[in-house]
Amino acid sequence: MTLTHIATSRLPTRWAEFDIRVYKDDQTGIEHVALSLGDVSGGDSLLTRVHSECLTGDSLFSLRCDCGFQLEAAMQAIADNRRGLLLYLRQEGRGIGLGNKIRAYALQDRGADTVEANERLGFAPDLRDYGAAVEMLTNLAVRSVRLMTNNPSKVEGLRRGNVDVVERVPIVHGRNAHNDSYLSTKANKMGHVFGRADGDTVE
Repeated sequence: MTLTHIATSRLPTRWAEFDIRVYKDDQTGIEHVALSLGDVSGGDSLLTRVHSECLTGDSLFSLRCDCGFQLEAAMQAIADNRRGLLLYLRQEGRGIGLGNKIRAYALQDRGADTVEANERLGFAPDLRDYGAAVEMLTNLAVRSVRLMTNNPSKVEGLRRGNVDVVERVPIVHGRNAHNDSYLSTKANKMGHVFGRADGDTVE
């Protein structure tokens, strides 16, 4: 994978004024985003969120997942810290795309859990790849990160790309009656940890 930096500008939000950088995957044409606050170049233990696109949760305020809640919490945490980085990866539906995600939702409406729904459609439970995040971190000269995630597989994905993840920071927000079963499935079948766990590194 090769990313090309396309453009940089400022992005005022209700949390803070971020710098927004757009990177284009030269092979797929997909564009990914890096939102940074403060000087992140050469950063050690930089508070970081790697967030996969979720149109339904991030933009349409769906209660079926916790994605939108996590996105807002991450931006608030970075603003409170006055320095940090959010990488927004364009890999909707854990990598299966928007249309297939809605097909999976329909199967969940009929009783399947989120893992079973993906498998019935012929997909693995999680097809996301973190190569774009690794490249953006390299481009920004970030040396190590405190990663806001409940997903140990995301930590391992970055570490496979030689990113130094010095701490996993839990990001537990937005549980409700509509996503309670979904979040339980992520914990029980996908290994997500809602809180700290043995083995988490804290500097």
